[in-house]
Amino acid sequence: MNICVFCSAADLDGRYVTAAREFAELIGRGGHALVWGGSDTGLMKVMADGVQEAGGKLIGVSVEFLAHKVREGADEMVVTKDLAERKAQMLVRADAVVIMVGGTGTLDEATEILELRKHGMHSKPVVLLNTAGFYDGLKQQFQRMETEGFLPLPLTDLVFFAEDGVGTLAYLEEKAGIQG
Repeated sequence: MNICVFCSAADLDGRYVTAAREFAELIGRGGHALVWGGSDTGLMKVMADGVQEAGGKLIGVSVEFLAHKVREGADEMVVTKDLAERKAQMLVRADAVVIMVGGTGTLDEATEILELRKHGMHSKPVVLLNTAGFYDGLKQQFQRMETEGFLPLPLTDLVFFAEDGVGTLAYLEEKAGIQG
């Protein structure tokens, strides 16, 4: 399974790094591929290192203005002209999407992927990996949107909230019909 991961390219606190490394190792050991933003910095690097070291495949999708930060040695690296094309290419190459901790770029990616899913533009499972409660506020906001009628489908059909990498991968493998 090709698992698209949206996450930060920043160097982050150890609680996020440790959780990312553990999830990356699960992806690699499971024989899955990581589809990621292609950068060799921050949490993106942690994910790529962990997946590659555990035997998984790396499919990077970078963007021209960040091409100087791409990871050497990826199995595949695509460089797009802009962020919109990057998101589209990542989604095309993915069987599932995981949104990890990140800043405004990650939030932009998350909302676009969820909006596309809401409108039936893709049916790939989407997980918000809620490491250390990072997305508790967003989860509460989504629940309010659902309660007050802003979502045309149940929240559980839109996104799955997972607390750790084990729960994330178990959910994705169940959705893909893979026996763990």
